[in-house]
Amino acid sequence: MIASKEGGMEIEEIADKNPEAIIQVIVEPAVGLQSFQAREIAFDLGLNIKQVQRATQLIMNAYRAFRDCDAMMLEINPLVVTNDDRVVALDAKMSFDDNALFRNNNVADMHDPSQEDPREAKAQEHNLNYIGLDGEIGCIVNGAGLAMATMDMIKHAGGNPANFLDVGGGASPERIATALKLVLSDENVKAILVNIFAGINRCDWVAKGVVQACETVDIKVPLVVRLAGTNVDEGKKILAESGLDLITADTLAEAAQKAVEACGASPELEAASA
Repeated sequence: MIASKEGGMEIEEIADKNPEAIIQVIVEPAVGLQSFQAREIAFDLGLNIKQVQRATQLIMNAYRAFRDCDAMMLEINPLVVTNDDRVVALDAKMSFDDNALFRNNNVADMHDPSQEDPREAKAQEHNLNYIGLDGEIGCIVNGAGLAMATMDMIKHAGGNPANFLDVGGGASPERIATALKLVLSDENVKAILVNIFAGINRCDWVAKGVVQACETVDIKVPLVVRLAGTNVDEGKKILAESGLDLITADTLAEAAQKAVEACGASPELEAASA
């Protein structure tokens, strides 16, 4: 649990320039937040005795809400002190663990799909992990770690990823097609990079999925495909014999560079690449 008298709008900047202003208490999960820890936070915030008593109760209640609702984060900002020494959570926000919503119906019932990115909502329907960004290179990758590495490599090559998209372990034709549609729904996308490392899958299966997906989805932007792992030679042969206008690459660095070049290399991209 962290707190600061400096306010929470630029907490990262405060932590960098004035780390002493960040109050931190380590909570042992098996024991939970203790009242003495809550009092320690209240005193460090510079509150008087009367305010400390009320702040301690508020902090303990916040921890219980965090724990009982399976929250990922609970932030009170601002926490205000009134002229009559009341301590009030003037505003707060919470985020919750999606995997625990089944046992928190009161939280799940408050879900409002209209507040979500429609692409992310569509991805959830197909069990795809999708997060929209503001770049121009769409990414279709299997595995969250590889997806992050792919995004980093695109940045290193001078481009900007348009999304995070993890198709998971089963990169079937249907999933690849759905992923392509999601990526293409972003008007900013000028090229697509498919980066698959076949461990659980096989490259020949993935290649067939890419080919079938391309036959069902109208792709009007360059498509860069990089395969690695089990049966990679068979997968590359399928792509080569497909007759599709694909750009293939052997390494992630090569694939990222080709994706950036396929975007038409705007002046900004050329400067970044240089």
